Amino acid sequence: MKIYIADDGDTLRTIAKKVGVDIIKVISHNPDIPSPDKNIVGRAIKLPSSTRPYTEQVNLPPCPPPQSPNYLYHWIPLSSLEEMEQVDYDVLIVGTGAGGGSVLRRLCEKWRNSNKRIGIIEKGDLLLQTHARNLATMDSERLSNYFETVSQPIGKSLPMLPGARVLNALGGKTLVWGLVSPRMPLQEMLEIPIQEKEMEFYYRTAEQSMNVTDEYFKQSSIQSILLQRLTNSSYYDVINFPVAVDLQPTKYGVINSNVNWSSISFLAYALNRKTYDLAANANAVQVLVENGKASGVKVMSPDKKQYFIKAKHVVLSAGTFETTKILLNSGIQGRAIGHYLVDSSNVGAAGKINRREYPETLGPLGIIVPQTKQRPYQIQIGGPFGIHGDYFWRQPYEEEPSLEDELMIGLSGYGKVESRFENRIYLDPNRKDKYGFPEIQVHFSYSEKDKEVINQMGAAIEQVSEIMKSPIERINGKPDICMNPPGSTFHSGGTCRMGDNPLTSATNRYGQIHNVPGLFVADNSLLPSSGVNPTLTTVALSIRTADYIDNESK
Repeated sequence: MKIYIADDGDTLRTIAKKVGVDIIKVISHNPDIPSPDKNIVGRAIKLPSSTRPYTEQVNLPPCPPPQSPNYLYHWIPLSSLEEMEQVDYDVLIVGTGAGGGSVLRRLCEKWRNSNKRIGIIEKGDLLLQTHARNLATMDSERLSNYFETVSQPIGKSLPMLPGARVLNALGGKTLVWGLVSPRMPLQEMLEIPIQEKEMEFYYRTAEQSMNVTDEYFKQSSIQSILLQRLTNSSYYDVINFPVAVDLQPTKYGVINSNVNWSSISFLAYALNRKTYDLAANANAVQVLVENGKASGVKVMSPDKKQYFIKAKHVVLSAGTFETTKILLNSGIQGRAIGHYLVDSSNVGAAGKINRREYPETLGPLGIIVPQTKQRPYQIQIGGPFGIHGDYFWRQPYEEEPSLEDELMIGLSGYGKVESRFENRIYLDPNRKDKYGFPEIQVHFSYSEKDKEVINQMGAAIEQVSEIMKSPIERINGKPDICMNPPGSTFHSGGTCRMGDNPLTSATNRYGQIHNVPGLFVADNSLLPSSGVNPTLTTVALSIRTADYIDNESK
């Protein structure tokens, strides 16, 4: 038994609470005290010999203390090049744009229950966690200004492609791309040595994974009216823009926070299927080859330290310019590597519409006049837009555009450019990058046939504007119809074109560099043709390459 001397203000109840003993036990040991709430200052109080804190009286086991967290300093887990240099990867992907993201997504889906190791490296840093159009503060004008700020105008050093720009960042140009996702015309697909049924399967797979839809323009009054005007004038094949936009509502606890697609969506999908290693600010400079096979990649950090990352399969997805540069700096042999450069020609104009001809609720406009064999170009009609707002892409926080008397629509023509050996990317021995490797230079020109297509586009844009009752207007001092500088469409490709003949193609039908097992390309440089937006086709072919690597690895 223990004795406790009561302080001023103590009662049996307060003493029981202090020492962690049940009040009934304290009362039973002190029967001479009539009330458990009486002030008993100075009294000697008898207590049970065992007095434990309340937590020790509970019969349930204690919860374990929290473990030290594995801190996440970024919105996606990153690995260091030092860590990646210690791993033998089954696949190492260079570049995180549409092609690299597609290969990663597919392999993580296929290998989720395996012990295979996947690494992916990105030359740029972390920039945005999603497509810029998903950001609440980004309207169309701000997005255009933002892209100009974060991308690099490489056309300054490539005088034959003055409009060219690159964006080095996790996700690449998919962070800011226009989301228009048409399939390549059938006659152009004949240049790719893949059966039509197989390509159909991979197109559908790509469209499903990117949430490509033409429902974005459903119930748009201006869309319906202008489509009708065009079909009534023999443009029977016009279609809605197919756009990579997820229109599913947020429900059942699933938050639809990435409405507009970017490669970040693929990185997230992959991350929730299988662990992979990702390094940013990691500049791949050379492919390593041993015994005729790809064995890894030499990578440089911003402080110019070099790392050698080992891999059984290497996938270059760094974009037409950077992928070609890596191959050329690696001494990879191939007559076609760097040659057959293509990039859509581009003609633009703005048409005016009379607002009174349309219902009060206008809606977005997105119409494609598709490329055909007789029409070697594509026309895109988008908008409308005015002084006080944009009807095509709007955040819910933006005000409703004012009912102006006149609005403008954009008309853009994208022409097919001939695939010619003399159009090429090559190394310039007189210019070195900060790591000491030769920079690239470009030889590019339009052929006489290309110029004919450009002139046809201009005439077609005039005709389409007349049919839609949207006369062409001069804006900001530009000519009525003008040609944008080469490189400005960001549709460059062809320098690692796919084919069966090593003399006229850089890769085989699976994207593997001829005669170098284990070395693959998965970006726009694979495409032997131009004229339409290439992203969907790049994603489809990259998924197919991932399937080939999976089958080869079994």
